[in-house]
Amino acid sequence: MGSKRLFGGPWACAILALGATTASPAEPDLRALVSSADIRLAEPVARSEEGLPVGNGRTGSLVWTTPSELRFQVNRVDIQPINRDTRSFFERHDDYCCGAGFVDVDLGGPGDVFTAPAFSQHLSLYDGRLGVEGRDVSARLVAWHADDVIAIEIDDRRREPQPVEIALRMLRFASRYDGDFESAVVSHSVTLRTRNHRATSQIHVRGETIGLTQEFREGAHVSKSAVAIRVVGRAASARVAHESELRLRAPASSGMLVVLVASAARLEADEDVLATAVRRLDAAEARGFPGLVRDNEAWWHAFWSRGYVDLASADGVADEVERNYYYFLYLMAASSRGAYPPKFNGMLWNTRGDVRAWGAQHWFANLSCYYEAIPASNRLELMDPVFDMYGGAYESWATAARQQWGSRGIYIPETVWFDGLSVLPDEVAAEMRDLYLLRKPWGDRSDRFREFARTQSPFSSRWNWIGGGRFVDGEWVPEEKGTGPFGHTSHILGTTAKVAYLFWRRYEYTLERDWLRERAYPMIKGAAEFYRHFPNLRRGEDGRFHIHHVNSNESVLGARDTDEDLSAMRGVLAVALRASLILGVDAELRPAWRELLGHLAPLPTSDDPDALRPDGYAGPRVFVRGRKPAVHGGGLLPDPNSLPMWFFDLAHVGTDDAYRLALANATFDAYFQGGIQGDTPVAVLSKLAIAAAALGRADAVRVLIPNQIRALRRERESAYKGGGVLANRMTLREGHQALDAQRLGRASEALQLALLQSNPPEPGEDPVLRVFPAWPRDWDASYALRARGGFVVSASIQKGRIGFVELRSHAGARARLRNPWGEAPVQVWRDGKAAEALEGTQLTLETRGGETVRVVPRGGGIAR
Repeated sequence: MGSKRLFGGPWACAILALGATTASPAEPDLRALVSSADIRLAEPVARSEEGLPVGNGRTGSLVWTTPSELRFQVNRVDIQPINRDTRSFFERHDDYCCGAGFVDVDLGGPGDVFTAPAFSQHLSLYDGRLGVEGRDVSARLVAWHADDVIAIEIDDRRREPQPVEIALRMLRFASRYDGDFESAVVSHSVTLRTRNHRATSQIHVRGETIGLTQEFREGAHVSKSAVAIRVVGRAASARVAHESELRLRAPASSGMLVVLVASAARLEADEDVLATAVRRLDAAEARGFPGLVRDNEAWWHAFWSRGYVDLASADGVADEVERNYYYFLYLMAASSRGAYPPKFNGMLWNTRGDVRAWGAQHWFANLSCYYEAIPASNRLELMDPVFDMYGGAYESWATAARQQWGSRGIYIPETVWFDGLSVLPDEVAAEMRDLYLLRKPWGDRSDRFREFARTQSPFSSRWNWIGGGRFVDGEWVPEEKGTGPFGHTSHILGTTAKVAYLFWRRYEYTLERDWLRERAYPMIKGAAEFYRHFPNLRRGEDGRFHIHHVNSNESVLGARDTDEDLSAMRGVLAVALRASLILGVDAELRPAWRELLGHLAPLPTSDDPDALRPDGYAGPRVFVRGRKPAVHGGGLLPDPNSLPMWFFDLAHVGTDDAYRLALANATFDAYFQGGIQGDTPVAVLSKLAIAAAALGRADAVRVLIPNQIRALRRERESAYKGGGVLANRMTLREGHQALDAQRLGRASEALQLALLQSNPPEPGEDPVLRVFPAWPRDWDASYALRARGGFVVSASIQKGRIGFVELRSHAGARARLRNPWGEAPVQVWRDGKAAEALEGTQLTLETRGGETVRVVPRGGGIAR
């Protein structure tokens, strides 16, 4: 498998033969594995958006160069200028978040420091460090994991060293400023007003430290941020370049110079965020740059030790997939360890200010691209920002369920602000219910409702029937989409269940009872109760429960019995029942949940008389997006960006229901009427590679996963480089400043499912482990991944032969393992000692917490 390849792993020992003792562990060379994914650039990037990312999960920046400068935009996940109550950003794409300030490190001289051929830039994933080489100048950069400081060490080896000047610039232009030149602390401020919203930026000089603060206010909402910069190793002088820029100048000198850039953000009005940033500078300076590097290396090395994939194929495609998998995990560790998840459209990597296409709200369909792959990677803490954001807004979701839909439980729309949904005036809420549930004609809206909607965000699911607007005589006039109360996200109900199911999935991977009780079950119960009491869910003459006037993702509006909702109810009701039994609570709700689950309308198919299908269609039986659309159709197949049947464990190789499994395979095949070719495109958000892996389709996996990584498309898109892959392996297809790695998250989930599945036969049931269920047999692989049931699973395959399976039990649960060798007998080893022999297609293994259980073919061995 190449010089970087070693079979086994930190949990896998080689077995020489039946009855022999175990050999010493054959651990993978993690440095070599992860470093194979490093990015090395031989010339400066053409645009800032192609710079290389450094971050500690809370703060970060792309790093790019000009001929004489290192450039940054400091961003943070917790800078939230706009909240759910805003009435000031009713134009699409104009709300913003996360930006803290521009930083330029000017090395002076004739301007040819960072130019080819003397230039190189190296992002080391294993060490979490970025290096930049120029003409007789080099720099090393780290984002300190322990505190929010980006540290830059500069080594000037020029014959004639030049002064180094650091500029700290505001993100927005000045509309007015006030200067205070008399006090010991120099301060300038500029304020930008957007209707009721006010953004104030202020620059500060405190001795040899310069700072930039921001304060955002609208109504009761306040968000504050700060950036502070200091030079270590040389005396530096500060000056005001102009009202929106400070400069810190270090005199010319050979040797090392360290620049420390700290940041802070809070949502409290009385918080001194600049003082917090300065304290972080003090801590970093006391640690010293070598100490910061050692701290970071230790953190990153521990991060990488939690799991791995080691892939190889003769054509190099498997190696390519491996590299992008590690890069995806790097991006997530660098951006998803804060109070909120990074936005899909830019993450922490904005470079041209804080306005980005699609604004500051979160779309779950996009967010899910990043987070559905995380549990199996065994880095569950990276999901905490998602759970904190959605779980922290529980009361908002409960209020929205009552106000907007007249239901109970919780309602989580597809698009949300970081703090949920605003509370509506009672009269607006009452009319909204009648309009959105189709109890009142859309044309009969009151003037009060129209006026209230006029200044709402059209990207909010609640107001998504607004398509845009224009100013007429200075007054904003919204433009409707022409689909009545239906917008692309207005009637998506399934997001509520998907978020709840993500909480459940976190429990399945750990079996932590406290997590289930305190965090997951309230969300699961809330989603189940929302559906059960939804006014447009009614029992029909056929005895089945049918849901009316809802969306199927963004493609079908106002349909009956959508695949989204029928799948969501099947998933969330099943896990609500299971969780209730585990916790011994809400026994009185179980009969109602069972009744609803047992009498749901069937998932829609193309042979339903009212299904969405073209006239004369005679193709295979497939799922369809919805039935009886109130507005428009748009195709026959489910939305490939959603595929809820796969999300809720209803369609995978271990599904108990043979009829549903056949439907799932027919549905998948229908996407590729001409077959899957080497250049078959896979869209950025598409779950088709995930579906292929879940269904055990190794033939499709070998094409769809790498093609999704490569961002192959049928037609070029209008964004930079046609929506193709940038030098930093991200794409800019979502629009202005909307860098993303969504496709890498989707491909990573598909990869993990091809290597290991731990799905239950039906939602809420016990998981069954399957190794290499969709892996091309001519690709070699070994891995350590996390599985449901609280296991870390290691396995290997070489030249089509599965060598071993090893389970490291964290929760002491019973493991159900599909026999990788068919029905052949196997030998079980427990903590290095031979134990029982088993046979059959499914192996049941009792485990103890902390125990390592290894399974090998009886009479066989594992080649090193």
